[in-house]
Amino acid sequence: MEAPLTQWITKAKEGDKNAFGQLYELHVGKVYSLALRMLADPGHAEDATQELFIKVWHQLPSFRGDSQFSTWLHRIAINTVVDFSRRLKPVQPLGEIEPCAAQAPSDNLELSELEQGIWRLPEQARKVFVLFALEGYRHQEIAQLLGIAEGSSKAQYHRARQLLKEWICHD
Repeated sequence: MEAPLTQWITKAKEGDKNAFGQLYELHVGKVYSLALRMLADPGHAEDATQELFIKVWHQLPSFRGDSQFSTWLHRIAINTVVDFSRRLKPVQPLGEIEPCAAQAPSDNLELSELEQGIWRLPEQARKVFVLFALEGYRHQEIAQLLGIAEGSSKAQYHRARQLLKEWICHD
């Protein structure tokens, strides 16, 4: 897989839209899943995913290969989703949702109980939980990304865990 990926990146950097399409197909599912977890809205997740790949197309010439492409893309994805969420009006967390509403374009999987719980979390607690528990960010990094204090990140993570524990163990 490494050789075609390197070729797609090289060609895409030169403006080859077909090569960029290959990169898109390879990564769109993961990016959409991240956006969906962070935003808890399929429409917003699709919009953020589109916005991300437009940014990637424009920033691709600056990709030097110092890190893996997926790492570079992930950083842009996190920043794009966080910026996207800042532009949204605050919304109430979703309760029970229909699994089909949360599918990525090519996915046909029902949401797990945990995924349902993540969607129900208050917005800030959901973002912190996703970034810390699922994406592996440290609280200091989360605080910088979200513009909050490190202690707030820890408190929101604790809150998210408590709520998820209640919902999953008692629903």
